[in-house]
Amino acid sequence: MKAIILAASRGASLDPFTRTRPKPMITVSGRYLLENSIDLLKAAGVTDYQLIVGHQREKIMSFFQQGAEHGVNISYILQEDPHGIGAALAEARNTVLPGEYFLLVYGDILTRGNIFIQTLQSFHSCRAPVAAICLTPSAELYGNVYLDEQMRITRIIEKPQTGGLGNYVLAGVFVLPSQFFEILDRAGNDMEQALALLVKDPGLSASIWEDDWIDMVHPWDILRGNHIIMEPWDAAFISCEAQLRGDVKIEGPVYVAPGVVIESGSVLRGPCYVGPNTYVGNNVLIRKYTSIGRDCVIGYGVELKNCVMFGHSRVGRLSFIGDSVIGEHVNIGSGTMTVNANLEDKTVQVLVGGVLQDSGFKKLGAFIGDHVQIGASNTLPAGLCIEAGEYLPHNTSISLRGGR
Repeated sequence: MKAIILAASRGASLDPFTRTRPKPMITVSGRYLLENSIDLLKAAGVTDYQLIVGHQREKIMSFFQQGAEHGVNISYILQEDPHGIGAALAEARNTVLPGEYFLLVYGDILTRGNIFIQTLQSFHSCRAPVAAICLTPSAELYGNVYLDEQMRITRIIEKPQTGGLGNYVLAGVFVLPSQFFEILDRAGNDMEQALALLVKDPGLSASIWEDDWIDMVHPWDILRGNHIIMEPWDAAFISCEAQLRGDVKIEGPVYVAPGVVIESGSVLRGPCYVGPNTYVGNNVLIRKYTSIGRDCVIGYGVELKNCVMFGHSRVGRLSFIGDSVIGEHVNIGSGTMTVNANLEDKTVQVLVGGVLQDSGFKKLGAFIGDHVQIGASNTLPAGLCIEAGEYLPHNTSISLRGGR
């Protein structure tokens, strides 16, 4: 069975990070979302993929190419002008033979465990269309699913705006028949309507996923995803090609990749990840749920707490970066502090796409896009988003709304 993976969306609600990459190329625990999905699909026995790409497609195509280095076969379908999930899927109609079933995978989901194996097992049990479903605390953001006693889906409501939410939501993994493209035609490429027609005839069974699942919607979801991946880690791994110079303290499940150099006096508390060729200076404290990407430089006396650094970035000496996400090629000057809480003990508000949103987090720092330059001695307020390419001078007063 082949998989069709939807990877064309930009995902504006994930700004500032999706301005410069597709959503599936968000990095969590040192790996891309799409990389994680492809490895899980391969483990499920699926090695033939059609990737539908659009926004910043060259980042996907240059990394995965034709899939040989990953042991899979990848072909690409270009969606020039994205108009929703249904229109994206319609681009792949000629890749599925009559009578075939295929896996449809949303490229921006992340799970703990292999959701694809379970979904395929459900399909083989019933030999009928299947949708993976799961529980989530934010049911209003997804297609809500209603079931009968035989675990068949009876109704799907896309992103309900009022009460009456269902217990389960669509998890972004389906096994569908080739006839679904005909249904999609009848629905005018509207995915919601097409699924509603499929529910009526021939029917759609549910495969319940009970482990952790997340669909990346907002910047702070990157931190949630990082927790999902790291939570089950139970052992440390230190590459024989890494250098721990002098008195370096390792506590818990710490992953240190090849080429890493860690200077004396540093403390690493797992679960945490240090990517290839990263340099960690003297007396650095790396706390739980921190992921540092490849080719980073962490200066003397820096403290990193529950943060994700995509890679190729520098943090100057005596800085604190907490509960934050840092894009690629970011330079953070010495003595920079991310404030990660409000004095009023309220949840942190984040300005995303010009709209102030409640993150639901009481501890949340900054979200810094690619190629940002931050001068020394800056204090970044809780929930600050800095767009890609921005320049902040030394010792600058910054407001949540980006004013200086």
